[in-house]
Amino acid sequence: MSDAVIGSHSEVLMHFDLKLEDGSAADSTRVNKKPAKLVMGDGSLTANFEDCLLGLKQGDKKSFTLAPEDAFGHSNPDNIHHMDRNRFSSDMEISEGMIMGFGQPDGQEIPGIIRSVAGDSVTVDFNHPLAGQTVIFDVEILEVNEPSA
Repeated sequence: MSDAVIGSHSEVLMHFDLKLEDGSAADSTRVNKKPAKLVMGDGSLTANFEDCLLGLKQGDKKSFTLAPEDAFGHSNPDNIHHMDRNRFSSDMEISEGMIMGFGQPDGQEIPGIIRSVAGDSVTVDFNHPLAGQTVIFDVEILEVNEPSA
């Protein structure tokens, strides 16, 4: 068992569960029994999530509660767009709550949540699905390695 402590560039293998305040699961590595592997500082986690991990070591289990501003941010009204129904394929079934990909001019695709369909207007929310939510971040550190020089 390694006694390495998670630092700003450590390689970390961990299980995590992301839950909402009501206890409902938002994401979990345990579902597929595939732990997450990341390098601290590589951008796969926000700075606030990384700060939770600093100082932990192999075998540690910890739970953190993050307010919206420390997790996925607050919902931004500028990220909610009203689109004409004719911008969607006519044979496409569109319903409230569905998530779909929208192509960007640079070729990237970003997810949008259909918030409402009223006549010829479709309201699409491009905020992160967990924006505005307080989340509970449960981690179990499986392995900590220092990066090879």
